Formats: sequence, structure tokens, C-alpha cells
Amino acid sequence: MIYFDNSSTTSVRPEVLHVYEQVLETVCGNPDSLHQAGRKARTLMEESRKNIARLLGVKPSEIIFTGCASESNTMAIIGYAMANINRGRHILVSNAEHPSVRHAAEALAELDFDVEFLPINDQGIVTPECVRQHMKTDTILVSCMHVNNEMGAINPIGEIADVVHTHPTCVFHADCVQSFSKIDVPFDRLDMATISAHKIHGLKGSGLLMKKQKLKMVPIIQGGQQENGLRGGTSNAPANIALAKTIRLALEEQKETYRKIEQINQYLRRELAKIPGAMINSPDDALPYILNIGFDQMTSEVLLNALDAKGICVSAKSTCSSHSANESEVLKAMGKSKKASTHMIRLSFGKDNTMDEAVQFIKTVKEILNAYGLSL
Repeated sequence: MIYFDNSSTTSVRPEVLHVYEQVLETVCGNPDSLHQAGRKARTLMEESRKNIARLLGVKPSEIIFTGCASESNTMAIIGYAMANINRGRHILVSNAEHPSVRHAAEALAELDFDVEFLPINDQGIVTPECVRQHMKTDTILVSCMHVNNEMGAINPIGEIADVVHTHPTCVFHADCVQSFSKIDVPFDRLDMATISAHKIHGLKGSGLLMKKQKLKMVPIIQGGQQENGLRGGTSNAPANIALAKTIRLALEEQKETYRKIEQINQYLRRELAKIPGAMINSPDDALPYILNIGFDQMTSEVLLNALDAKGICVSAKSTCSSHSANESEVLKAMGKSKKASTHMIRLSFGKDNTMDEAVQFIKTVKEILNAYGLSL
């Protein structure tokens, strides 16, 4: 099997699994319990928080453990907006965000917040100037992902943050799920940022929200003192402890893995350009880990299923939107044709992918096109 769907999820590193299993076997206490077993769990979890904070260059109190990136995004957008409603009601969100961000913004609109969706340009990004033009006196929150999960387009979040911070009552949140440990994230310039463990060879059901200490927020999950009162419920100590190992290993391999993936991406772009009817939708300067392509001759669903039958796993659109309408909203927002938006697939690469797999992919695509009676 060739697995080119790492933006959906990744395999779990053996080292991370080992830590997780060890904690499950030896740490049984609730981190909020006052007895010895509870204190042990809490000590290990807080050590993990400190290690993560050091790796990100932030304070331990600014790391909030969550169950996933969707929870982190929801907490950032709804939790912050509801806590700061007295400062304003205007929210800016790009029109090419992950469903968890978009749906959180839509939920705020139902609560009479003034939610505005920023357009992306034909390269799939939101420009700082676009943000500047849409800011209002009562704008309190701007949210824009770092790397688009369908196209790999890289938003200039550092520059966007600078624009946001010229406004005294506004903060900036970035969904960094697809960028973290692949390219550098400017945590020092962000007010809130989202990370997911299972996108970087960690555990599913594990994520975090980096929230600067000064920010006020109301809890989305009520009922407890956990995470400074922002997330009720028994802490998942084993997953939170394993997250530090996940992040450290991912960052240690960032440069080496990037060079390897860049070579795979460049090879695929060159070979695809030789195939009649092939479309490369990702911008030239996109993150190399994501390559959005298509063929005039085959719809997304047909091509995805044909590749699956050959043992190659890819996706069409973001996995969280994979069962919705066939058209890619991101490609439509970029001004691409209806055909492009219904004939695309996403290849996404990880540390375990090889050049041999890329060569096999090109060979298989040609075989599929020939099998369907499509000339090359």
C-alpha cells in the first residue's frame, strides 16, 4: 500500500506508542486527585506541558491540552468571542478554513455576531492588505489557517498578525495543524494557535491550543477546574504526556524531512506536467507536503476509487468534508473552474514516503487513464 493521505492522519511513531503504553500501565491516577497516584499523574502531565512550552517558546500556562484540533479551534473562536463580547462583535475568518473554524464562526453569527469571511486570492491565500481592508472598529478576532489543508497554500500569518495587532481590541488565531513541524510557526506573534498530535505521528484524540496568558476566554466544556478552568472533564494524562515526545521528535526531524518531501513533490510536478489533461492546482510556492492535482478526463470520485483499487490512498478535499458535496469549495474560492473543483485529488506526504512510491504513483495513474480508454 502507498499512503499519500498524511494530511488526514499519520501513523503513530513507535517511540510515542511506547511512552503512551508505559503511562497507561504505570500511571492510573486522576491528575486532579490529591493522593499519591493522582500527584504522580499530575507531575508527569505538567512536566509534559513545560517541555512543550519550551519547544514552542511560550509559557507553560499558555498550553491548553485538548482532545483534537477541532476542539481547539472551537475553543479559540467561540470561547474568546463570548468572553470579549463587550469589546466588539465583528469576527473575520477566511473563506477557506477547516470546517471546525467555519462552523464555529457560523455559530457565532447565529448569536448575532457580525461574522465576515475573507476571500482568498487565486493563489489560495489571504493577504495582509485584505485583512487590513476588512478590519472595523469593533473587530475582536481574526482567524486564518497557516497552511491550507487542501492546496498547501501558505498564508503569511506573521504579517497578518502584525496587521491585526495594529488594532487595540483585536487578537489573531491561526490553525497550524498542517504547518507545525513542517515549516516554522511564529508563535511569538500569534495570540492563539492550534496543533494536532495525529497529524505529526502522534495519537488521535490529542491536541492543544496555545493561548497567550493575557487573553480572556470562557470554557466551551463546562464542569471542572481542569486546564485553568477552561476545559472541564478528567484530563487524558497518558495522551497529554505522550504529546511532548510527539512534538519533540517532529521538530527534531523538521529540516531533514522537509528536504525529502520537497524532492518527492518536485518529481511529481515534473512528471504530471508531461501527462495530457493533468492539472496542478497547488501554487508553485505551496507547502511541498500537499499537492492538489486533477485530470480533465476523470472526476475526483472515479480517480480516488481507481487509485484505491490499486492500493494507493489519497483523498479528495479535506477529510472532514469528504462526505459532503463533490465540489471543492477551496478551488471555487480561488476562482478555479467547476471542472477543476470536481476533478481534484489531494496527495499529502509524510516522513515515511519514498521516491519509489512517487514513481509508482505516476506509473499507476498512466495505467488508470489507459484502462479507462483515455489517450495520453
